[in-house]
Amino acid sequence: MARMRAIDAAVAILEREGITHAFGLPGAAINPFYSAMRRSGGIQHVLARHMEGASHMAEGYTRAKAGNIGLCVGTSGPAGTDMITGLYSAWADSIPILCLTGQAPVARLHKEDFQAVDIAAIATPVTKLAMTILEPAQVPGAFQRAFHKMRSGRPGPVLLDLPFDVQMADIEFDIETYEPLEILKPAMTRAQAEKTLDVLAAAEHPVIVAGGGIVNAEASPLLIELAELLDVPVVPTLMGWGAIPDDHRLMAGMVGLQTSHRYGNANFLRSDFVLGIGNRWANRHTGGLEVYRAGRTFVHIDIEPTQIGRIFTPDYGVVSDAGAALERLVEVATERRAAGTLPGRTAWVDECSERKGTLHRRSDFDQVPVKPQRVYEEMNKHFGRDTVYVSTIGLSQIAGAQFLHVYNPRHWINAGQAGPLGWTLPAALGVCTAHPDATVVALSGDYDFQFMIEELAVGAQFKLPYVHVVVNNSYLGLIRQAQRGFDMDYCVQLAFDNVNSPELEGYGVDHVKVAEGLGCKAIRVRVPDELPAAFEEAAKLMAEFRVPVVIEVILERVTNISMGTEIDGITEFEELRTGEVQAPAERSMLD
Repeated sequence: MARMRAIDAAVAILEREGITHAFGLPGAAINPFYSAMRRSGGIQHVLARHMEGASHMAEGYTRAKAGNIGLCVGTSGPAGTDMITGLYSAWADSIPILCLTGQAPVARLHKEDFQAVDIAAIATPVTKLAMTILEPAQVPGAFQRAFHKMRSGRPGPVLLDLPFDVQMADIEFDIETYEPLEILKPAMTRAQAEKTLDVLAAAEHPVIVAGGGIVNAEASPLLIELAELLDVPVVPTLMGWGAIPDDHRLMAGMVGLQTSHRYGNANFLRSDFVLGIGNRWANRHTGGLEVYRAGRTFVHIDIEPTQIGRIFTPDYGVVSDAGAALERLVEVATERRAAGTLPGRTAWVDECSERKGTLHRRSDFDQVPVKPQRVYEEMNKHFGRDTVYVSTIGLSQIAGAQFLHVYNPRHWINAGQAGPLGWTLPAALGVCTAHPDATVVALSGDYDFQFMIEELAVGAQFKLPYVHVVVNNSYLGLIRQAQRGFDMDYCVQLAFDNVNSPELEGYGVDHVKVAEGLGCKAIRVRVPDELPAAFEEAAKLMAEFRVPVVIEVILERVTNISMGTEIDGITEFEELRTGEVQAPAERSMLD
């Protein structure tokens, strides 16, 4: 059997498990890993400017492509604590990433050694597994277990903490006979599928709520097949957006308090049966449960047993991987379709389609400064069906979800539950790493953009071109809007007179200069009619220089975006669409 350093065995296992990219920062306690990675040569490394940024890059890399597991690598102490937000974001959205941290030698862990912190204890609440490996011979088993944990059941992140002396110790290991552990996923039985379809058949106005578990399971084609067999409208959650194309006749719209469509909420409120698959009944989706549940029967299918009944008790619950459940449901539904026992739903589908054709928000505003709705209208016009959007939090994300269109799974990359400011930029770089030839468009408000703006240098250094649309109102817009309930506008203004850029007229940070200083290209737009030309110019700049291109749009300072506290009580702050010409993006979707 071959004798090697434990850390060389670890790198060999990473490569055998399919790892091809790492995002991180070297440091003294993790240098053995970097030496092993350099010696092997099978893993490409992207050097982040901040460890939190590296963790979000790993997230974006995982979220972008089925089967990917993002690898985040850092040294001891602060590097590990900086990863926690990325671990939390991944854990909350069921995203597998592997974080590796260097650590002080084992004998010094209890002696307050430099940068020695119990990172495993800190990370435990936001991981499926967090452990400090204390014995060199346990390294192969720990890595094998890590991949098993990340892939089995509800996916999620893992942190492995590697003391310096454990990395450097020699062990016996044979990579040639290494095999990944079998992935364990529960599967719906035929009896459960039959009962589910029996309950659905009794409903007059059923809908399917399609969650992110369907995207994780690569089961979007099965979802569409089932919906078409049953002729049942589909309501994607924010994490499931793209599982069915926005322009599919059975796409009934997103439901919720913020990231929702007018027609989505209206269609759901008319429903009497809800089949939730791979979703978690998030509060921004449901609003108050009394309104959400009223008059409806619920069946909930989820891979995680403790999700069933966590928010409310469904009428029937099934523990199953979303893909396995959809396979069994399609099987039974196909048999029933052939036997002529499935009820017709034409009238219900037509009713939902009618609302989808009429209940829209206006987007064709011509004002200067620009209203944000116009930005999304122009994005819909310019960017094609294969565009991958990346966003995370704030009025920019909420309005983006209300107005943009998504046609494919993994084409809306979003930190759904955690929503950490700064996430968008590094996550977009991870997406670009996974799909170097894709059209990637990130969407941020000015504060989200500023949070981790230094990571633009990573895109410039590693030639990761994408478009970053920054809608700049020089405000913490979502918090300002939330403060209306307290009758205040307090500590949320980002505006100031920039002595180096007086032409900004009080909009504060000069994002164009900062982006250029970090090696990228940038365009500023002040008039809505300039947006198409800016998008065209951005494409040319990306092709020529292979760097990120920032498009900053100067918005009106105050815009309130549609939202509410109940799905039947959304406040519309702007005039609604009164004719086809006022929302051309929506009209084109229905053509």
